[in-house]
Amino acid sequence: MTPAQKSEAIEVLKAKFAQYDNFYITNTESLTVDQVSKLRRLCFEKNVEIKVAKNTLIRKALESFNDDKYAGLYESLHGVTALMFSDMPKEPAMILTSFRKTNKEKPVLKAALIGTDVFTGDNELVNLTKIKTKNELIGEVIGLLQSPAKRVLAALLHHHEQKEGAAVAEPAAAE
Repeated sequence: MTPAQKSEAIEVLKAKFAQYDNFYITNTESLTVDQVSKLRRLCFEKNVEIKVAKNTLIRKALESFNDDKYAGLYESLHGVTALMFSDMPKEPAMILTSFRKTNKEKPVLKAALIGTDVFTGDNELVNLTKIKTKNELIGEVIGLLQSPAKRVLAALLHHHEQKEGAAVAEPAAAE
């Protein structure tokens, strides 16, 4: 790779890191060409960009930001590295989990950056699949806000039904 090509690759990576708040660093070293093609297809279907890059170029691109949030990722830059970029923080984790159903423990999660939080190690994959999306959180908040109102309405309805039931039962008892 010429110095110009390296500079261009670093610029492309910098643009991706600036564009996405969430990305995963995976090791795809033990995957066959067919498996990599399947993984790329899955990523494409879920709007996740996957990019294979040299670790030194990834490191230089991240270091150019002078941001401490990337510091925990540098030790993960070894072996064959594929980056997964997504607007949805848990989508790459879901893809990896789904992909592993037929490919055992491959690919291995090295690290992930979700917002400003760094997750390192393959053991974090389960936690990453449990991250709530913005829409899920909004739905939960709406549900929580509706819950007290629903309980009040249910109590009032139950109280009203009891009164009607008592009023109907009273004339029958008088006869």
